[in-house]
Amino acid sequence: MNQTAQILFPVNVPTAFDYAVPAELTLTRGDFVFAPIGKQMKLGVVWGLSEAEPVRELKSIVDRKATRPLSPDMLDFIDWTARYNGASPGNVLRMVIRNYKALDPSSIVTLYRPSGEVPKNLTPSRSAVLREGGPWPARASEAAARAGVSSGVVKGLVKAGGLIAESGPVDPPFPVPNPELTGRELTQGQNEAGQDLVAQVQTGRFNVSLLDGVTGSGKTEVYFEAVAEALRCGKQCLILVPEIALTQAGLRRFKERFGAEPASWHSQMGEAARRRVWREVAQGRCKLVVGARSALYLPFPELGLIVVDEEHDTSYKQEEGVIYNARDMAVVRAHISGHSVILASATPSLESLHNARTGKFAHIILPERPGAAVLPEIGLVDLKDHVPEKGKFLSQPLLDAIAAVTDRGEQALLYLNRRGYAPLIICRTCGEKLKSPDTDSWLVQHKRTGRAMCHLTGFSMPMPKRCPECQTEGSLTAVGPGVERVAEEAQEAFPKARVEVLSSDTAGNPAELAERMRRMEQGEIDILVGTQMVVKGHNFPTLTFVGVVDGDLGLAGGDPRAGERTYQTLVQVAGRAGRADKPGHALIQTHQPEHEALVALAAGDREMFIGVELAMREMLGLPPFGKMAAVIFWGPEAAKVDALAKKFLGAAPRAEGVDILGPSEAPIGRLRGLYRRRLFIQAGASVNLSKYMSTWRAKVRPPSKYKIQVDIDPQSFM
Repeated sequence: MNQTAQILFPVNVPTAFDYAVPAELTLTRGDFVFAPIGKQMKLGVVWGLSEAEPVRELKSIVDRKATRPLSPDMLDFIDWTARYNGASPGNVLRMVIRNYKALDPSSIVTLYRPSGEVPKNLTPSRSAVLREGGPWPARASEAAARAGVSSGVVKGLVKAGGLIAESGPVDPPFPVPNPELTGRELTQGQNEAGQDLVAQVQTGRFNVSLLDGVTGSGKTEVYFEAVAEALRCGKQCLILVPEIALTQAGLRRFKERFGAEPASWHSQMGEAARRRVWREVAQGRCKLVVGARSALYLPFPELGLIVVDEEHDTSYKQEEGVIYNARDMAVVRAHISGHSVILASATPSLESLHNARTGKFAHIILPERPGAAVLPEIGLVDLKDHVPEKGKFLSQPLLDAIAAVTDRGEQALLYLNRRGYAPLIICRTCGEKLKSPDTDSWLVQHKRTGRAMCHLTGFSMPMPKRCPECQTEGSLTAVGPGVERVAEEAQEAFPKARVEVLSSDTAGNPAELAERMRRMEQGEIDILVGTQMVVKGHNFPTLTFVGVVDGDLGLAGGDPRAGERTYQTLVQVAGRAGRADKPGHALIQTHQPEHEALVALAAGDREMFIGVELAMREMLGLPPFGKMAAVIFWGPEAAKVDALAKKFLGAAPRAEGVDILGPSEAPIGRLRGLYRRRLFIQAGASVNLSKYMSTWRAKVRPPSKYKIQVDIDPQSFM
């Protein structure tokens, strides 16, 4: 009997398609195959096989690619991601198949490396190759480009005896990490926590551990023990980090611990680097990956441990394309594959904390910093009592604290999660606020580059000299502070200090960012002014004061997690201070010193905040006691978007325990030229909200150029 195969293609399709399997092909689930779809020949994946006689004549699979198939666990994970998040399986598969060239073996080329001998006739060009042509081994063109010479000089060095030429792959294997190397000496508490995590890995079964440690308590060194155990078992390990800056820092720490730099995976990688990582991971040869959220969809065949560092971070939520939360999907992937997952944070999400306290997760606590390091004292500066000078944003208590630490040769950090110079540009004559031409968001002034930018869409233009509405010249003024403006004020107050800004606008490429972090660690910067990039995972030994310019910034808007996020962010940023042997302190400027999150911070009483927040969540039926979803409607005409939203609301299935709010205009009502409306859905904990939303979504087909986007457990309320 002829076999029938179900082939899923990495395109926006809701299901796999049936194809006849030629008699000469032997297929297994997960194989990569070529099959015709429409008039094209496309690469797809065998999703299933059956012996049933087809009811109609089928097109045939043309060929199978000679590479390792996706594992059954990976196929099930793709299916689960699609079902839970209301996405098409084809789009999820497209997240997995990043580079078709990675399915082929690496090309073999001639590579060059130094012989260790110095040629007799060593010209300046040849000297440049030996001095600057590495890292080795390298292709002739690569070494020549780095040394600023021609490829002929490189090849000539072989005859002269300075280089050795040998065949090798373009994409070499990654170095093998050594789990037997000893790491930093652990305290008794760290060692006990590490052994608890090792025991979880040794079970060889699915389990989740919440590693709950105060800032600077050594969580990374502790979970290294679990990573070492998984490596000893021959397993692959994935460490997720929320930011590219953390990826770079993480690579260095892993190399110190395991003697080999792990593979990294993030959005700024080039295609060649992506191809190498994907191929080595898929073949099971790459044992250790540190990456951003999309690394979760690399095709690990032998995954034995996932660590989600800074598990509370909202960067783990993918907001475009396939919408998913990498932290939650990491737990799902571990469950499907039957292995351990570690969620690590100094400020765990209330959902993870609730799961740990109710016994769903193991709860491993690190309550103190090692050695002489102690948690910083946190104080509140009531801006109603300490009003900054007119046109300024730093109060006298912050200025006094900065002066004290810089006089002692220590460092200060000023935190404000606003990029640029000013978040609003307004005309003093007519009151016009500058907006992006196709988006209802204000343009942000960037004084450093002389441009006005939209941080939602990337639109930018030179700062206008006159108001575009009333044409008055010189009437545009900057309102409010961004990090550039705070840095300007700090430099004016402390003219001898070395002041620098760190934000995504100024970070540069990974190498430039790493260099800036090095200078901060070496004390070559006195005052660092930064956005959320400075909050996560950095360790600056002589940083002893943190000043938060606007502690109220995260409390505005309709986000039900606003208090939790404000508390988490401020704990994390304050935790940058005093991480070595010098005590640190932090001051938070606020107009709301009575807010429960800020009161708990100042009192150092996390339990007080958690108790108040959980009680409020339970009363309102919010996570972790209930479920949430959002529906966003997009389209080019406002009236038709409104009509689509009302039609969708009218198609809502009837169900107990489901409340629907809206539709209403989104806070950003127009984005990239499209109008936006939102629905908000609340459901009880026992409701299968993903299934409910999938059933509802299938009832309405939007017209061309209009889109209905479902977001399970929304993190953004923009």
